[in-house]
Amino acid sequence: MYPVARTLRWVKTRPEELDEGDLLQALAESWGLEVEVAEYAEVGFGSHHWFVNDTGGTRRFVTVDDLDHTPWLGDTREAAFASLRRAFDTAVALREDGLSFVVAPIPTSRGETVRRIGSRYTVSLFPVVDGHGGQFGRYSSADERAAVVAMLARLHAATAAAGGVVRTAEICVQGRRQLEEALREVHTAWAGGPLSDPARRILAAHASDVAALLAAGVRLGAEVAARSTNWVVTHGEPHPGNVMRSGENLLLVDWDTVALAPPERDLWLVVGDGRAEVDSYTAATGHSVDANAIAFFGLAWELADLAAFIDLLRSSPRPTEETEVAYRALTHCATIRERWGSLLG
Repeated sequence: MYPVARTLRWVKTRPEELDEGDLLQALAESWGLEVEVAEYAEVGFGSHHWFVNDTGGTRRFVTVDDLDHTPWLGDTREAAFASLRRAFDTAVALREDGLSFVVAPIPTSRGETVRRIGSRYTVSLFPVVDGHGGQFGRYSSADERAAVVAMLARLHAATAAAGGVVRTAEICVQGRRQLEEALREVHTAWAGGPLSDPARRILAAHASDVAALLAAGVRLGAEVAARSTNWVVTHGEPHPGNVMRSGENLLLVDWDTVALAPPERDLWLVVGDGRAEVDSYTAATGHSVDANAIAFFGLAWELADLAAFIDLLRSSPRPTEETEVAYRALTHCATIRERWGSLLG
């Protein structure tokens, strides 16, 4: 069972309140990068991206994060920045420990993996990978799943390399507060924008199912947190969109979600309908995969998407490409019982 909401690649506009000149200055000051050509990449989810060429012809990939829109990292700018820095520091530590599949940021001249541009934005620099990535969804073959499971087994076994740098994941339903508030107000018109009340009507039609599954997610999360004793360094989002193939090698990108957690935080995105991936992971690591933990992380992912879409649609005063995508995705997420009803008994 996979949510489809994150298969969507939202076109991103340039970040508001960020002058490109300030970005180029940061690249020059911190990485010694004299940019000759900067191309904004108009695709992505969550971050802004550029390809840049320096005067020597070297091509790099630049990521800019808006600390006001990174709820998975923290609820304040300072908390989000601290989490992002720890995540990228962890990626560098893993790469330096010999995990060649980790696409880690290039440190600044001072050894920083990320730096601020003003109070709201951050910038990180990455190598340009010669390869191609996939799209979120199911892995297309058993061979692909087996290869990713093997990669995750190596990652999880490298937990000691992350030392005291890696942050610890909170085993909870992200967006719980927003969902509970929306459910309380589902019978009163929402006036946030043109898609706000249509979104309310969609949620209202499935409110009892969403409420029941939210309660199930909260209960499952508490059980998983109390029962899990094998916490390892996890990527957090090892879906096909974050796996690149470069020649014969697989590479794992987008490390902002890396954290200590039960292995199932990664595995739910990879295991198929049978036992093959579960058995191969257990053979490689000795860890017996917890089916309830697999269910929790999958359900929590979809509930978090649902909360994010509702929050956006309730607060956007005018239609945008993002709100149109969110509205379409909401119609899928609201039918959550079709995919997770078995958890209700």
